[in-house]
Amino acid sequence: MDTEFDNPLIWPLLGILQSSSQSYKVHHLASELRAQGLLPDLDNDLNKDLFKRNFLLMNALYQLQGLLLPEQWLQVQSLNIQLVSQTPSDVTLIIDQDAALRCYYLDWTHFETTSEEINVLLTQFWNRFNGYIGKSNQLIGKKQALQIFELTSDASPQMIRRQWRILALKWHPDRPGGDPAKFRAICEAWNVLDH
Repeated sequence: MDTEFDNPLIWPLLGILQSSSQSYKVHHLASELRAQGLLPDLDNDLNKDLFKRNFLLMNALYQLQGLLLPEQWLQVQSLNIQLVSQTPSDVTLIIDQDAALRCYYLDWTHFETTSEEINVLLTQFWNRFNGYIGKSNQLIGKKQALQIFELTSDASPQMIRRQWRILALKWHPDRPGGDPAKFRAICEAWNVLDH
């Protein structure tokens, strides 16, 4: 694991987290850092840019978590990031559960990655998320799924995958302007169209 680089976002993140007792989401922290001019665009490719900004944020959060222990606990979950004054008694278990993710984000060799690798990571993420949210009791057919994806019946598998990524990113509940109901409908349509 290569942690020889100090991430320049560590101390600004600490300032943001110390200024409020609220819980943050990754994209909220990114927005605050961008507003301060500390998180510029990092790549012309939109997926690579999003990946690199997320990587820098997660790297800084995991480095900061290690720096604060054992006096303070920084909870690092994409939907729940916050400083906690008292370190949990099961902190070793929590760290062990997050070991693979922590190792990934602390290894700087992952910062420069290919578009293909990012697409694989995104597909794996959405498949896990889709499994997590489960299926609703309402079954839809292929025609309705294509309508949800705003595609015609002659859409190729590549067009379907591309539209899945576009719509999932647009309506994801963690993104500004996201909509949980629309996101769930998109996941249901993906379940139909991916088989």
